Order: sequence, then structure tokens, then C-alpha cells
Amino acid sequence: MAAASKVPSNLHYILLSLWYFSSLSKAAAEEDSPITRIAFGSCANQSAPQPIWEAINKFDPQVFIWLGDNIYGDIRKPNRLIGKERTIGPWRNSPRFVPSSESEMKLRYAKAKANPGYSRLHKKARVIGTWDDHDYGLNDAGKEFDRKVINQRLMLDFLDEPLDSPRRKQAGVYTSYYFGPSNRRVKVIVLDTRYHRDPLRSDGSILGDTQWRWLEDELRGPHSEITIIASSVQVISNLSATTGPLFYMESWGRFPKERKRLFQLIDDTKRNGVIFISGDVHFGEITRYDCAAVGYPLYDVTSSGLVQSVEKVFPRPLRFLVRLLFWYTPNTMRVTNDNCRYKSCTYGQQNFGAISINWDAKPATVRLEIRDVNGLTALSTNVSLSELQPKSLKDPTTKGKSQRHCTLEVELQGITRYRLAVLVYFIIAVLAMALIGLIVGVVLTITACVYKCKLD
Repeated sequence: MAAASKVPSNLHYILLSLWYFSSLSKAAAEEDSPITRIAFGSCANQSAPQPIWEAINKFDPQVFIWLGDNIYGDIRKPNRLIGKERTIGPWRNSPRFVPSSESEMKLRYAKAKANPGYSRLHKKARVIGTWDDHDYGLNDAGKEFDRKVINQRLMLDFLDEPLDSPRRKQAGVYTSYYFGPSNRRVKVIVLDTRYHRDPLRSDGSILGDTQWRWLEDELRGPHSEITIIASSVQVISNLSATTGPLFYMESWGRFPKERKRLFQLIDDTKRNGVIFISGDVHFGEITRYDCAAVGYPLYDVTSSGLVQSVEKVFPRPLRFLVRLLFWYTPNTMRVTNDNCRYKSCTYGQQNFGAISINWDAKPATVRLEIRDVNGLTALSTNVSLSELQPKSLKDPTTKGKSQRHCTLEVELQGITRYRLAVLVYFIIAVLAMALIGLIVGVVLTITACVYKCKLD
């Protein structure tokens, strides 16, 4: 009996050893093999078809980064302007979004994880990421949300975070990773812009004191040729400054003190090679800011969404209007070049972000892309790593070239900044006047007919 009992024990020991050495070899491979392909994306409604995973798998990324809204965990009520329960309009008496239960969140994560295309990616690439509002549990929610502790556990389960991971013991899902050998190293810093975020319009904190201290330590940490900072909301672009008062989007630009602090921290730590990636807005764009006091241009590649997209809301014949409005809306940070599929240099259909690194080029180059559902390039720009050094914009000869990306949206003059709102209100006024004219015309016609009938 004693000899027989040793067999399963030895087998268990062998299997455990194989798993341990497999984990070590995987970690060693991440550290030794240069990273050349990174994919990322956001806004993946688990209940809708997700054909884009085929294109992502063809790109064959070594790392995939979730940027939030990895599932849509909250419940959206129908838009109702009138009635007992009104979810939109000035007389709204009920919220448009409500959180779902823990069991429902688990089911939605399970559905997302079981997607065949995502499952294939998960087996061959390192999958990491953060969350945004809909997988955090409630649209536009911040630190006040009372289910964040439970939902943090569920989100980390979805990412297969080890049970002993520090992320399971801290308040928030922020973390960092190193990939590649010492002379070709990529650091990925994953921020949590939800757990500690103060209310919108407060100009308070996004990260909270603890996460700010952690971020400073990370930026002062070991050198890396490239540092990718993943934020669920846009860092560089602040379109709300030009789309308001029609509608507003979440971004670091709506917390100007926090954004200024972020740029200052990059400058203080002398961190080179910083590139931001973001999601949330349901369209893709590449933005650039040259006057952030860090001494080199800061790029932000926004990929949104893997499923949800702004053009999807409109019938196909009307989608050109979305592109026209993107083109008409003033922007100061967007990268515009001949690589854009549309004149606006935005992409409002399903997309994913791609970063390709050519370490063998002299100097090394980084290609930043937004790719469509077929894997074709919709937006792109090439950046030399020599540009992403603190000295690259201190040469006075570059000032004129970079002026296009130096003016913040809030600094635009009134008529330029609000021209979208002026256009929309003008169209509404014209339509209203036309409707009034039509009504008056109909009334006068009926009156004339009645008067003529009486005469007859």
C-alpha cells in the first residue's frame, strides 16, 4: 500500500515540476526575445459578433493589451424622453445605466473568454490589460462605485492573474511588465483610471495618491528603450473641448491638473521613449503633443473599438456624415498624413491598434497603426526612437515644424473651438424655421380653401 501511494504523489511532483519549469522558460523567453509586435484594443461587447480576432491573430502579436470595456458588464436601459421612467432629456428621472449582479458579470466574462478567436490569441500571446467603465461595472463611474472590489477580482480572473499576485491585494488593477533583453527592452505600464478617479468636472485626481507614488517609482525604475503607458481613456486628445456643449467624452484633458502632473513626472524622471495607448471613444486616431515639457513628442494611439464603433450606430448610407463631422470638428493634436484612409485621419469602424518595432533599423523605428477588421492599415505613422529622447525638441529649428501639435484644444479661439456646435445649432434653427414655415403655409392654405368654399 505504501509503494502504491507513492505513485500518484510522484506523478503529482513531476507534473508540478514540469509546470514550474514551463513557467520559468516562458518568463525567460519574454525577457530574452525582443518584442517586435504588440496589439491592443478596447470596447469588445461580448454579446455581439467579434470577427476582428481573425485579423489580430494574423498580425500574430507577442503581447496583446486590453484597454478597457473588455466586456459590457452594466445594463443599458432604453432611451426614453417621455413616460414614467425617463432616461434622457432635461426631465430625466432614471439613470441610463445600472450595474449587473456578480453572477451576471461572471457569465459575461465567461462568454468573452470562450470566443474562439480570442481563445486562439490567448494561447499564443501574452495577454495583459486594464479596465474602463463598463467592465469596472458602471458607465462613467469612478471611485464612488461600491462594487469595485468584487469586480476587480472578476476582471483579474478574466486575465488569469495568479492568486498570489500583488494586483489582488491592492486597491486598483495598475501594474507593469518588462519584455525583451536589456538593449531592446520594452516596458508596459498599465494604469487604472477608474478605481481612484474623482468625479468628472471636479479637476480632481484620476490615479489617487498611492498610484501616483507607484507610477513615479516605475518611471524612475530600470531603463527601457520604449515605455508604453496604457490608459483606458485618452491622454493627449481632449475632443470634449471642441464637441461641447453638444456632448462630452472622458479623457485626461478633462482633468488638466492631472495631465500636467503626468507630463511633468515624465520630464522629472527623464524617461525616454514614452508612448501612450488608449481606448474608450469608439473610434481610432493617433494624436501627438510636442509641448508637454518632456523634450520630445508624446504620441497617443487610440484604438476603439474591437466591436463597438461610432459608425456602427448609423445606417451605411449615412456613415459618410460621421466622417464629415470628424473632419469638421477642430483638432490640434491629431496626426494627419498621407497614410490616413479618410481625410479626417480618424477611423470610426471596428479596429485594433498595432505597434511594430524594427530593432535592426539604424536608428530603431516604431510603426504605430490602427488596423481594420481585415487587418488592413487605416491610420499609421512611423517614429524613430531617436525622436523620443529628451533632447529632440530642444533644437530651435524644430519649433516651427512642431507648432501644429502645441496648441491645446481649450486654447482655440471661440468661433474656431465651437464651430461644430455653431453648425449643429444653425442646422436645427434652419430646420425649425422650415417646419414653422411649412405649418404656417398649411394653415394659410386651409384657411384660404375654407374662405373660398364659403364664398362659393
